Amino acid sequence: MKPIETFRRVDKTGIRYVLTDIDDTLTVKGRLPAVVFAAMEDLQRFGIRVVPITGRPAGWCDHIARMWPVDGLVGENGAFYFQYDVREKKMTRRYWKSKEERISDRTRLNGIREKVLADVPGCAVAADQAYREADLAIDFCEDVPPLPMPSAQAIKAIFENAGATAKISSIHVNGWFGDYDKLSMSRLMFKEVFKEDLDAVRGQMIFCGDSPNDSPKFGFFPHSVGVANVRAFEAQLEVLPTWVTRAEGGFGFAEMVKILLDR
Repeated sequence: MKPIETFRRVDKTGIRYVLTDIDDTLTVKGRLPAVVFAAMEDLQRFGIRVVPITGRPAGWCDHIARMWPVDGLVGENGAFYFQYDVREKKMTRRYWKSKEERISDRTRLNGIREKVLADVPGCAVAADQAYREADLAIDFCEDVPPLPMPSAQAIKAIFENAGATAKISSIHVNGWFGDYDKLSMSRLMFKEVFKEDLDAVRGQMIFCGDSPNDSPKFGFFPHSVGVANVRAFEAQLEVLPTWVTRAEGGFGFAEMVKILLDR
């Protein structure tokens, strides 16, 4: 991982989009610093679109799409994208699976939930689960005393043994049924909202993240950035980000934006 200061000026001028994780990438100890909002507003003033790519729930994503300085977002690890048209006062909600499929999946996920809680001491259903529409989030670090990584891996294995997809973030293990992920929904969003082929324009984007479930995006986007706390997961990352910031979380994101816009 190279220091973010080495990001070349010639590459900066071609960036049109910033895609970013939220938890521990924009936040610091669970809070969102003011510098993050300022950084996102600065990006938009420069004509750079901002798109969070998160595991957070539909309820939160509705708020984020409406209230944050963003141009849309992907939520629940790719279950949907939301995009709010400020001028038309219209929200677009695009799901990967139908409402009927999501209801059926919920019944199956409830069975997995009971096994996880019984087999992995100390974990809990995530506090934001009530606002989710497609996945099950198990907390191993956010509102419970932090569990060791083998516990998170055990939760992941229970999901997978039941036929679900599962990803470990910095705070949750998220599980769902379906062949989608953050990258596949991002492709769909860029095609439908921005009229862009994600694969064709990925060199015009920065992806910023912090944890193992961001590793596929670190590999996909040539301009990938890890905030400093990504180093804690270095041994677990299949692909490392190209660059890394000096500061952690949202302060690292703001650091990256300042360097990007210094042209």
